[in-house]
Amino acid sequence: MDLQAFLASWEASLDPRHPERAKPPARVLGYGEISTVLGIAHPDLEHYAIKRMPMFRDRAEVDAYLDLHAQYIAHLERAGIYLPATELIPVPRPRGGYAVYILQEKLPAESIGNQLLHTLGEEDARRLVQRVLEETRKVFLYNAHHAPSLALGFDAQISNWAVLNVPLGAKQLPPEPELMYFDTSTPLMQAKGREQLNPELFLRSAPSFLVPIIRLLFLDDVLTRYYDFRSVVLDIIANFYKEKRAEWIPQIVDWVNTWRHQVPELVGKPYTVEEIRSYYREDAFIWRFYLAARKLDRRIHQLLGREYPYILPPRIER
Repeated sequence: MDLQAFLASWEASLDPRHPERAKPPARVLGYGEISTVLGIAHPDLEHYAIKRMPMFRDRAEVDAYLDLHAQYIAHLERAGIYLPATELIPVPRPRGGYAVYILQEKLPAESIGNQLLHTLGEEDARRLVQRVLEETRKVFLYNAHHAPSLALGFDAQISNWAVLNVPLGAKQLPPEPELMYFDTSTPLMQAKGREQLNPELFLRSAPSFLVPIIRLLFLDDVLTRYYDFRSVVLDIIANFYKEKRAEWIPQIVDWVNTWRHQVPELVGKPYTVEEIRSYYREDAFIWRFYLAARKLDRRIHQLLGREYPYILPPRIER
């Protein structure tokens, strides 16, 4: 099958408010801030998770993104991160601009880190965090080795990892969990301190009336937090609130505060449960507000007869 031709035809049939009505239909497997993960009902695609990114204005932007993504993948692999085979396919959009589709082999839902948190016990959840931090440390050691010429940003939250050797339905981790990292769609990379990913791509999905505020107050934080090891670990722990496992956070915090003494790259003050709670509350508020604003923006587009290209979640569980 000519995937590019098929996806171009599929994109032309897509109503972002009703992906299930596309030809062939699709179901949403997951939502991101600027992308959506889809399963498309076609025999040649049933084994793929397909991430749709529709915010590129011209082919030059697409080519810059494809090149940066390839570099990012290569650096992560050199750092020792295990990644799935990934194919990027750009397609023109009917009303102008481009979408990029990212195809990866679909992993069992039960192997994804945040899903495992709902079947594992507390000690295995701590072990999963330990393995995620051990893998994440590889990236920051790589950054230290290549400073100041190169640095990789890395979003290491639990939901971006799969445990490859966990039996389906298992309530325990295997003795040596094998982790795969699969969320490479935001290739954050600095060269001599300068961000290589076009920051305007982050703003394309934002409501126009919020863009100046986001650019002024939030964009720098979003672009830089994933280059700071301590902030990345903070985000990992805080996501236990999102996964309704807040009761495990005190043990995780105690363990991380002990582990950090063995990790000279993890500088800064010890974590506290109150810091984790405060961080999560602020983050959850921001994303609830942001989704509400995007839905309002979608409605404005509809009233003005303009296309709104993004697939939005019905609500965000926080």
